[in-house]
Amino acid sequence: MVIFDLACSNEHRFEGWFDGLADLEGQIQKGLLSCPVCGDAQISRRPSTFGLVKSQATAAPARADDEAAEETPEKLLKRLESLSDKLHSEFADVGAEFMVEALKMHYGVSPRRNIRGQSTRDEEEILKKEGVEFMKVPLLVRKTTSPT
Repeated sequence: MVIFDLACSNEHRFEGWFDGLADLEGQIQKGLLSCPVCGDAQISRRPSTFGLVKSQATAAPARADDEAAEETPEKLLKRLESLSDKLHSEFADVGAEFMVEALKMHYGVSPRRNIRGQSTRDEEEILKKEGVEFMKVPLLVRKTTSPT
């Protein structure tokens, strides 16, 4: 199953679970999807994000203004790829259990560690109310080719 972030034409955001992108697109084309808030059937896919909880807070190094001004699309892509590699190698993927795992660490039930995963808006509100620090990061999806 793949979770996609979706929105209706009224900008109500929600998520849906599908067998894959083809399944999602097929259901949209057939008009099988509707907004759970307003019933609108004009549904579109939105960029997916996931949450992160870092085991210890660290300050990010400041960038010089001239360095930021020279950012090219190629340099930006390289930096995003580097960030994606770091997230995959240094953060445990807890998937849809992100809120549960973050709360366990917050209350000392389990040891603090770097985690990444998915959360709904309702789950994010709960984490905020409980005082759990996390951040949403766009998911960089890489195309893979199958061996020939």
